[in-house]
Amino acid sequence: MRLHICASALLVAALMLGRSGLAWADGPSFDCRKARLPTEKAICSDPQMSAIDALVTKAYGGFEPAFGGDKRKIARALVADRNACGTDAACIVSAQNNALQTYGSAPSWVQDYNIALIGRKALDFAAETPKPTDQPLPASIGKCGFTHIEALTTRLGEDPLETADPEAGSAARFTNGGTAVSYDREPGLASSKVGDPVVMCLIVIPRDCPKDDLRGRVYYAIDLAAKGAWALPDSQHLCGGA
Repeated sequence: MRLHICASALLVAALMLGRSGLAWADGPSFDCRKARLPTEKAICSDPQMSAIDALVTKAYGGFEPAFGGDKRKIARALVADRNACGTDAACIVSAQNNALQTYGSAPSWVQDYNIALIGRKALDFAAETPKPTDQPLPASIGKCGFTHIEALTTRLGEDPLETADPEAGSAARFTNGGTAVSYDREPGLASSKVGDPVVMCLIVIPRDCPKDDLRGRVYYAIDLAAKGAWALPDSQHLCGGA
């Protein structure tokens, strides 16, 4: 997942999604009259999230694990990610979009809605703390934290990004131990500088993976100085890759 949009455009995107006028015909996959968890109640109260929940259930029906894992175990982990969000809409949609990607059926509008919500959350997170200090790398979907850019290089880390050939891709290291990698020259990273403050939010945790292969987490990030934004994985390959 990649993002080529400046941070200031995110609020506009969120408003457009909220006023799209699209008809959400499908409700959630569960009976809202029996909803007990805060996350379930939040889904029932929002037509977009209700429609996404229905898509997740439909996609699960045709899902076959790529690495011989237990289909039900993977699903339980994805539901746990969702339920851990409470009433946080940006977190819920990130978890549901992650489930749809895991099941191999993520519509573009869900991904766009995900980015709009998490982008707004990141901006709100930054606004609440005018003088950010480094925080640990987010470990749960929908969680955000402050960090700073430690290095900007080509994809393989061989040359500084600023003077590198565009075909060499791009990568960043952050002071919280996080990384971001792209096979392209990512505009958000190219506009940034070493030392810039950044808000990072975790939006993807791969669940259909070989044992102990943790690669492929995706972080949405905003450079608070340059105002660039991106959504990139933490490695060149997803779990199970080369």
